[in-house]
Amino acid sequence: MSLFSPIKLTSGQIIPNRIAKASMEENMASGDHSPGEALLKLYRQWAEGGAGLLLTGNVMVAADAVTGPGGVILDAAQPLEPFKEWAAVGRFGGGRIWMQINHPGRQVFAATNPDSIAPSAVPMEMGDFTKMFANPRAMTEKDIARVIDQFATTSELAEKAGFDGVQIHAAHGYLLSQFLSPKTNRRSDQWGGRIENRARIVIEIVKAVRARVSPEFGVGVKLNSADFQKGGFEEEDAIAVVRLLNELPVDLVEISGGSYESPAMQGAPQKASTRSREAYFIDFARDIQSMAQMPIMVTGGILRKAVAEEALAQESGREGVAMVGLARALAFRPHLPNRWKQGEDVVELPQVNFKSQAVASQARMSVTKFQLRRMGRGKRPKPGVSALRALITQQFLTKRRNGKYRSWLQRRQSN
Repeated sequence: MSLFSPIKLTSGQIIPNRIAKASMEENMASGDHSPGEALLKLYRQWAEGGAGLLLTGNVMVAADAVTGPGGVILDAAQPLEPFKEWAAVGRFGGGRIWMQINHPGRQVFAATNPDSIAPSAVPMEMGDFTKMFANPRAMTEKDIARVIDQFATTSELAEKAGFDGVQIHAAHGYLLSQFLSPKTNRRSDQWGGRIENRARIVIEIVKAVRARVSPEFGVGVKLNSADFQKGGFEEEDAIAVVRLLNELPVDLVEISGGSYESPAMQGAPQKASTRSREAYFIDFARDIQSMAQMPIMVTGGILRKAVAEEALAQESGREGVAMVGLARALAFRPHLPNRWKQGEDVVELPQVNFKSQAVASQARMSVTKFQLRRMGRGKRPKPGVSALRALITQQFLTKRRNGKYRSWLQRRQSN
């Protein structure tokens, strides 16, 4: 199987190659939290870069629940024209563009919005940074029904705007991932307990989305292999969820891992071997592909063409995955897929070494977002930026945007 061979999904949709631009949180929305000029310039570069599928960064299904200020929001009150422009730009290079849709649940910064919801009232555990997050309240049945409808509404609007599909985010410690994990889901009703109950909200969202979109519209799910926390979501749980998704018209499942508390999605330790640092979810994704009825995509640390090809190839009698996702690599080299067509091309990511894991995690994200903002201004990435400078800049921007977001939300709710 070649990286550049097309793949036909359950819906009948054809993706021209096996490389996806995986989601990264950009926080580059316009003042009304819709895609503006900066995002369009950024996605134009990625669309020209050769990936068969572009997965957008987090698009929030609820205006009052965002992962950070400057995030894109799509609900019935938002203007649709900017989203139509975004979809058109994403298709510029001949590939497909899907919208990743998400609700943060308890992973909400208190400075952004002090109110948050979660399956159970379990606060974040971030050491000295715990107070940065809002204390969540346990969701009611009405809350759950509203969230399911919000995912379906955003999906319907995404199709109207011209997107080729949506990816339901059920990984990285966000709301749906919180339902899946027994560490954060301590409910004793139909939404908690055994994995079939913890996964119920994901299944109901997939069904609700499918009922609101056309058959050829793509529907995918992003799922953790594990959240790497004691008493949390484990590999056996992920296998059980995929078996449940096998019974539904799901086009693609992306395997990742981790959360804010345990950011495994950002990579293995720098001291690990090169093979360990790259594609650290491949082995598990192979196991999932062997029992999945839909294509499996693996994301996490892939920097070299050889590793991407290895992920697609059979190994020891096990199937390869169907697609590979590139995230941070495309923040530093947006045209990497086209370069791979011509031969091997390796991306060297800057090392970020801070004693605190939480600070290091924030710094890595800040360095990446620094590159995205440069591309949003039509400039090339600048890998050599100081991690400390990027972190301070990001903190300044976040503080400024927090105030703007709160003012925007207040005006919106008062209308």
